[in-house]
Amino acid sequence: MRPLLLAAGLLALAAAAPAGAGEEIVPNENLVLDGIPKLPSAIADGVGRYTEFRAALFRSWHPTRREMLVTTRFADTNQIHLVKTPGGARRQLTFFPDRVTGAEFPRRAVDYFVFTKDKGGDEFRQLYRYDLASGAVTLLSDGGRSQNSLGPWSHAGDRLAYGSTRRNGADRDLYVVDPKDPKSDRKLAEVQGSGWAVSDWSPDDKLLLVVEDISANESYLWLVDAGSGEKRLLTPKGGQEKIAYSGGYFSGDGKGVYVTCDKDSEFQRLTYLDLASGKHTYLTPQIHWDVEAFDLSPDGRTIAFVTNDEGVSVLHLLDTATRKEVPAPKLPLGVIDGVTWHANGRELSLSLSEARSPYDVYSADVASGKLDRWTESETGGLVTSVFAVPELVRFESFDGREITGFLYKPPVRFSGPRPVVINIHGGPESQERPDFMGRSTYYLDELGVAMILPNVRGSSGYGKTFLTLDNGTKREDSVKDIGALLDWIGTRPDLDASRVMVMGSSYGGYMTLAVAATYGDRIRCSLDVVGISNFVTFLEHTEAYRRDLRRVEYGDERNPKMREFLLGISPLNRADRMRKPMFIIQGQNDPRVNYRESEQMVAQLKKQGTPVWYLKAMDEGHGFAKKKNADFQLYATVAFMQEFLLK
Repeated sequence: MRPLLLAAGLLALAAAAPAGAGEEIVPNENLVLDGIPKLPSAIADGVGRYTEFRAALFRSWHPTRREMLVTTRFADTNQIHLVKTPGGARRQLTFFPDRVTGAEFPRRAVDYFVFTKDKGGDEFRQLYRYDLASGAVTLLSDGGRSQNSLGPWSHAGDRLAYGSTRRNGADRDLYVVDPKDPKSDRKLAEVQGSGWAVSDWSPDDKLLLVVEDISANESYLWLVDAGSGEKRLLTPKGGQEKIAYSGGYFSGDGKGVYVTCDKDSEFQRLTYLDLASGKHTYLTPQIHWDVEAFDLSPDGRTIAFVTNDEGVSVLHLLDTATRKEVPAPKLPLGVIDGVTWHANGRELSLSLSEARSPYDVYSADVASGKLDRWTESETGGLVTSVFAVPELVRFESFDGREITGFLYKPPVRFSGPRPVVINIHGGPESQERPDFMGRSTYYLDELGVAMILPNVRGSSGYGKTFLTLDNGTKREDSVKDIGALLDWIGTRPDLDASRVMVMGSSYGGYMTLAVAATYGDRIRCSLDVVGISNFVTFLEHTEAYRRDLRRVEYGDERNPKMREFLLGISPLNRADRMRKPMFIIQGQNDPRVNYRESEQMVAQLKKQGTPVWYLKAMDEGHGFAKKKNADFQLYATVAFMQEFLLK
């Protein structure tokens, strides 16, 4: 076996070799390592089965048959598969080195579908047509450095509406194409901003319903003429209350649209908006949880919607004539990733995960209540029925506000107070949910580590006020929430407050770095995945189509006072406080958090003598999506935890 050149300060590209082929694990040729010691092959042998979890997500119903497209992984990345019956074989249709991110059948045509795919995790998704008869793939979008979003089909099934940044890389203009004729592609309307998305076509295919997102708390609805591109604003701008709209379907008669919004409410409610008067009629009551997904049946008579009840998904059905709920099929407790009606008008598809099961695809018959499981994803031969079920925990933060999270505890065979990993989600407008832990289950079941997944202020799911509590100059208040969590850990006799590791990805990576700087004396080590180290350089280098949306959340670095503030709270400028071991992970092609964010932090930590490991994948973007890379990341993480948390 070739030796690894892994001395601190020396970057090395190593040839690929299977784990267990010798005394050490050799990373594949796309991985760059700095400061990481040789990893014994015994780690790969022990971790093995925990790298074989699969998951399946629903993508599209066949327009005429009871068949569906799903994404799942059998080799290195997620690809499109056709499933013809519940529990039937998954027939793989696409075979690319990079993941396929979405797929849609037309409403009527049955001989092709359209899918999206990027390259090396760069997120410049392109549109392609896949012909079922021949397997031929045809590029529909420009194929360049543009991001193209898969939009809805016309009711006639002959046109696809979508958004693209191809004009200038920043603004997401609206386009229409007949996928059977790529030359028919045309720009329908130029817009300003990257937050534009087409939601639906009117019943006569003459109008498009379009959402313009300004931030997680502010968006607007537009009607766009499908022929001329003329735009009409549906929801006025300039009011005192910022309102967020989501989703959107025309009613069967075309006189109104169904959306969710938080107008006059802390939470997203299902709403009917009359197009003539602009009147909002709320179809769900003032509840304490968001309506997070919904779909309108083909006949327009029933809305299936999902509420987020403190992290758990609940399915509901609403009769659009009476505007009252009707009984819905009962589902296992878990997290639902969207609902979609079949053209038959009686079946709903959904992707469902829970603590002991990865995402799999189900269908529910709304008349009989029958639930069919279409996929059963493999779990590496592990018995998942014994996996940890999380405990919902609550603790009080510095200002008296209640913060919640999920605590996963290791098996009872691990006695005494357990080491703790605090894993902070990204977003920041995301939410930890009680779903499948995947690879992280190894930390619980084999290392005896407890894991806490907090929902600090700024997380979604707890109302629009909570969502804004970390915006702009309030950024460090969310870091203080982790300080309160550290206090809470000290009150638990089953947790070891002297052995705590903090980790997170993206915004969670920033939080990891900030916690390492603020509470470094209270943690053993930390692990930052694609995290922001300097808010100013982050905003300057994030892709143009994201920049304005991020400025609303973090602040505008072009404003001198805000720039000074952002520099003051940036972890890079507080690195002198970071003295505990750090592991940093990055994708070279990351369009969100540029790889320089990680490399400037690594350089500073090395300069001041802080122990730091660095792992970069040359063929990845915002996190590792390819199995071979994710496997090595897990091996290295286990070694890092063994060395710095568990000893």
